[in-house]
Amino acid sequence: MSEAAHKRAPHGKVLVIDDEPDIRELLAMTLARMDLECTKAESLNQAYELLSAQHFDLCLTDMRLADGNGIDLVRHIQEAHAEMPVAVITAYGNVESAVDALKAGAFDFVSKPVQLDDLRDLVSSALKVTQHSPSNRRSRDILLGNSASMRQVRGKIAKLARSQAPVYIRGESGTGKELVARLIHDKSARADNPFIAVNCGAIPPELMESEFFGHKKGSFTGAVSDKPGLFQAAHEGTLFLDEVAELPKTMQVKLLRAIQEKAVRPVGEQKETAINVRILSASQADLALLVEQDVFRRDLFYRINVIELSLPPLRERADDVVELTEFFLRRLTHKSGRHPQLTEEAHKKLKNHLFPGNVRELENIIERTLALCEGDTIGEDDLDLPRPGENGPRGHHINFVVGDEPLDQYLERVERKALIDALQQTGHNKTEAAKLLGLTFRAFRYKLSKFGLQK
Repeated sequence: MSEAAHKRAPHGKVLVIDDEPDIRELLAMTLARMDLECTKAESLNQAYELLSAQHFDLCLTDMRLADGNGIDLVRHIQEAHAEMPVAVITAYGNVESAVDALKAGAFDFVSKPVQLDDLRDLVSSALKVTQHSPSNRRSRDILLGNSASMRQVRGKIAKLARSQAPVYIRGESGTGKELVARLIHDKSARADNPFIAVNCGAIPPELMESEFFGHKKGSFTGAVSDKPGLFQAAHEGTLFLDEVAELPKTMQVKLLRAIQEKAVRPVGEQKETAINVRILSASQADLALLVEQDVFRRDLFYRINVIELSLPPLRERADDVVELTEFFLRRLTHKSGRHPQLTEEAHKKLKNHLFPGNVRELENIIERTLALCEGDTIGEDDLDLPRPGENGPRGHHINFVVGDEPLDQYLERVERKALIDALQQTGHNKTEAAKLLGLTFRAFRYKLSKFGLQK
């Protein structure tokens, strides 16, 4: 082989399936310019034969073929060739079929008429999945717990890392939603690019558009220079939208457009800027319920919730408490030289605790206990956890009941319902809801956090 021929050796093999000859030729020419070897098929049956006989680094398939649906091929590849990414080509505007393909395991999609720049970006990203060496650290060493539910979560993270599909992470406060989002990013082909996390509830509504999309100098008072937004900062990486349910309706519309068009327009700018960002989002709120209440846009919900990953609360995986406790003990004492141990009674006390604040609460308990305990042994009293029937710290025993329900639980249930009713009556306007209940805004926010209604 000559030196020139050697330089033109293909960098990968791609299988292209489309029943339109012109599309097949266009894709083949584009791939050839990327130094990729292209094998063409015009039907599902032909594709199955080629897949069984050859190795490919990537598959591109049309959704509608004469002898079947491209989703069937996606499912087949997931079962028989799980290490190979597959991308689909959909009809323009057919979001539903694209979402179905992503749920079936497709890496990503492009719409007809195919924009060559979008196609090149997709192919480059997909081939990185094949070539990418994931982080040497196992998920097991980062996302602790050997319960069946946590093993299932770690298995799903490994699969999601090989996709571009938007993921919605659902879980109570303190369950580790951002940690899971970082793991998905770190194990993906985007790992070398930025991971940008933003708490949507922490940005004032009037600044949201500028924060997300950036602004031009002079576009509003205080805009003294050009500023890139969060989307631009996350370009070719991952943007994690924590507490996405907190976005106001006006911002939901603009976020939906940015996701659909894969482009953003900074405040004060006339032109849009193309962005290549994977969206991960999370919330402790029930987004489906907020959709039904017309608080969260249905179309945005379906775009960010292509795949849902639910994180179990700590009370449902009590067997993991001991491992997590030992981990926090080691981490919090590794510099001090202390090595305190929990007694068997203390471990039992922790396992029986309900942990409304989940893993974050357990960490806080261990940190507080270490600060107050001077010996090398931590007993159950050192943990200062409430006893059954107590409301808050030890020493405030309540044994009254309403029907079969302890009084403290009954009162909490009534208070929680009052908060929810006030939010619904005021269209989730927290200021008005606080007034309706006769509470200060600060007290109202505290109660929302107490009952897991707001992070």
